[in-house]
Formats: sequence, C-alpha cells, structure tokens
Amino acid sequence: MDKASILLGGAQAPPSLLLKYANRHGLVAGATGTGKTVTLQILMEGFSARGVPVFAADIKGDLAGISQPGEAKPKLIERAQKVGMTQYAFRASPTVFWDMFGEQGHPVRTTISEMGPLLLSRLLELNDTQEGVLNIVFRVADEQGLLLLDLKDLRSMLNYIAENASELTTAYGNVSKASVGAIQRQLLVLENQGADQFFGEPALDLHDFIRCDAAGQGFVNILAADKLMQHPRLYACFLLWLLSELFENLPEVGDPEKPKLVFFFDEAHLLFTDAPKALLDKVAQVVRLVRSKGIGVFFISQNPLDIPDTVLSQLGNRVQHALRAFTPRDQKAVRAAAETFRPNPELDVAQVISELAVGEALVSVLEDKGTPSIVQRTLMCPPSGRLGPVTPQERAGTVAVSPVKGIYDMAVDRVSAHEQLTKRMQQAAADSEEAAAKAKADEEAVSEPERDSDWWQKQSREPSGNARKRGSTTRRSNRQSIGEAMAKSVVRSVGSSIGREVGRKILRGVLGSILK
Repeated sequence: MDKASILLGGAQAPPSLLLKYANRHGLVAGATGTGKTVTLQILMEGFSARGVPVFAADIKGDLAGISQPGEAKPKLIERAQKVGMTQYAFRASPTVFWDMFGEQGHPVRTTISEMGPLLLSRLLELNDTQEGVLNIVFRVADEQGLLLLDLKDLRSMLNYIAENASELTTAYGNVSKASVGAIQRQLLVLENQGADQFFGEPALDLHDFIRCDAAGQGFVNILAADKLMQHPRLYACFLLWLLSELFENLPEVGDPEKPKLVFFFDEAHLLFTDAPKALLDKVAQVVRLVRSKGIGVFFISQNPLDIPDTVLSQLGNRVQHALRAFTPRDQKAVRAAAETFRPNPELDVAQVISELAVGEALVSVLEDKGTPSIVQRTLMCPPSGRLGPVTPQERAGTVAVSPVKGIYDMAVDRVSAHEQLTKRMQQAAADSEEAAAKAKADEEAVSEPERDSDWWQKQSREPSGNARKRGSTTRRSNRQSIGEAMAKSVVRSVGSSIGREVGRKILRGVLGSILK
C-alpha cells in the first residue's frame, strides 16, 4: 500500500490522490444512484488506512457498513482486478458512531455561545432586525459574565433583555419586544425539532475526532444523520459549526505531509440554499483558511452548480459522476462541470458526463506541483468495507468499544445564565418583600403617636363611658307623661306673658322720659 497517496480507480493513467494535497479540498458530484456513496467510502477507507481520521454524515445509513468487513462478491473482485488492485482485501475500518439525538451513537453537543449569533440567526431564519437583537443578547451576556449553554439560557437572556429594554436601548440600540417574541417563537420551533438535545454540555471536544487506533489507523467518525436530515437547516448549520470550530481552535500547521482530519460535507447544497451573503462569505473564508490547519474538506452534491463559485474555485480534487441532461438547467450543469476540468484532448468531457455508467467518474486531482491533472474517465475502486447499513447489534457492539465511551453519554446542567438570572429575580423579589415589610413597619411606628393623640382628642370631645351610659339612660327616661307636658306648657305661657308685660312697661318709661 502506498502511504503517500490513495488509488482512486483504473484508467489510462490511474489517478491517485496525493495526501499532501488532500487539504486543498475536493468535490464529489453526480446524480442520484451514480456511485457517489461508494466513492465517498473509498476515500474514507483510504484516509483511515493511512492514519488520517475522517468525519462524514451518514444520510441514508449505508456508510455505517464501513465498520464491518465487506463480503467477497464476484462483482467487487472483478472490479478490483480491472483497476489493478493486487492487494485487495475485505476489512473493517475503526469507527466511532455519533448521533445528535443520542440514539444511534454518542451524543454530539455544543453550547449556544460556541454556535454564535451568526449561525444561530441562520438556524432560526431571523431577519436583520432580529439578528441585531440576538447580537445584543450575546454582548450583554458576555459583559455580565452569563454563560449561554443551552436553550433555556438563551430564553432567559431574551426575557431579561425584553424586561430591561429601556435601559439597554441607549447603549446597544433599539430592542423591541416584538423582535424578542419572534426569536422566542423560532426557538420553540427549533426545540420541537429536538435541537434542545444538541445544545448543552458536555460539549464536543474536537480532538476526539482526531484519533488513531493502536494500529495507527485513523478513526472514521460517522454521524447518524437520517433523522437529522428531516430538518435540513439544522443539519447544515451543525456541519458548518463543526467546520468553523475546527478552523478556530486548531493550530496552524502549514502544508503537512498528510491532513490532520478530512471532513466530508454530504448534501452540501443544503448549506448554500437561500444562505445570506454574510454566511456565504464566512463559508468561503473558512474553506480558504482551514487548509493551513491541516483540514481537508470534501463537498458532496448532486450538481456542481449547487456550490458557489467562491467555494468551487478552491476545490482542487474532483470526482464527477454522471449527470443527466434532461432539462435546460441540467444541460447548463453539464457544460459548467466540463469547463471546470483541465481539458483532455482525447475526451469530449461534456458528452462523456452524461454517458458515464454507475461506478464510473471523471477524475482530476492535484499532481506533484499542485497543478490539476488532465481529466480522465475512471472506473472507481471497490470498497473494502461492507456496502450498506449495519444491524442494531453491530452498531451497539461498535459503540461499546468506542474510545469516547462514557464521556458524552450523560448530559450535565451546570450553573449558567438561566440559573443566575433566576437567582437574581428571586433575590430581587425577596429584597422587594423585605423593603415593603420594613416600610410598613416604619409607617406603623411613625403613626402610632399620631393615633394616640387623635384618641385622646376624641376622648376629650366625647363624654366618658359612664356619662354616655347615663345620657343614654336619661334619654331613654325622658318619655314625659301628658300631665307633665301640659304643666310645662302653662309655665312657659305664663313666663312669656309676664315677660311681655314687663317689657312694655319698661319701654313706656323710657319713651316718656325722652318726650319730657
């Protein structure tokens, strides 16, 4: 086995992928059923056998067979003879199974902070205004030392931002409750899709992807993506996050003799469909710069037109399976794919692309000086591992002997933004109750003398208790008889008559004196 290159197939000049140029990235394209999955498995086995770990998402479940030895089928043996594989043998590759939902492999988790506002906005399908609010959430969390680990942390931060919008608007810009509500609704949709299992701890340590077994073979990391593919945006954002994390955390290594890790991005069109320009720029930047970290990226898609030109121009190693030119767009794709290859004078590339049989491909790889080789029609090599899925028992056996067994299986919920903000609210409520109780006590202490003074003043104005009793008794006994009433009336009449008579006499005396 050649340790410096991977034989891809048989042709007039059999193409081999040089490991030292594998970090210049690549493309595997072709219509459904033309052999892309087998080509992907050949590449993965080739890298693993030469000590290079790989990562790939298993969309249909048939990549898992790489963990088991292949079966000696006559077609495979015949193809191995045609392409000149003299040491062809059936063997398994060391494999680690992963699953975002923790059902078919080790759980894969990351934190809200590691995902970042740009990818999270893409995942939630936010508009520019809502994305701006999400950026404010991350900024405030950083400044206040609040960890954003899972979805409940993000929800709590959004509530905090909404409640304190008036204070935050001056420093960070307008924060509307409508935008916060829209983000909360999108988070609910994401949670219903099962993303709450993706956000949390323990977060994935990327170095667990970059492992070799005791024999020096690189581990093949297979992500079970059949369930994940029901939510294409979550799938695309997860893989882009993973690629971004590799770029941001791995050290610069320049151009190594072989990659540290090769990353296969299947169904790549899901990443670029309706993607905003900011995201496309980030993808192009990551693909361009991750090479210096020793990471090779291979995009797998049905049509080369699914890949933006800024990314497609960076893919030096290409395997093009058959394209069916039934529609004007298909014909355009055939012409575009043909024009991306270094021409072969003996080959009409545009015509051959639509004539390729299953298992055949047009191949062009980077040669010794980094220049693309002349495109050749190639019969691809047969795989050494099993073609197709594994049984649940075989998968469970592989998981049981995994080098990361027990590291990610149990989720951890440590103190983060949700707990800290909840504690703040509880403390604020307790302080408020204490302040209210103190204010009430102070009010009672201040008003006690006033109430005492009012009581004495009232007592001084009102008769005593005995007097009131006597008064009430007197009032009750004042019911007069008829005789008593007549006697008092006579006295009043007599008194009035005498008074009037005396008054007349006095008046006459005074007037008489004046007149005299």
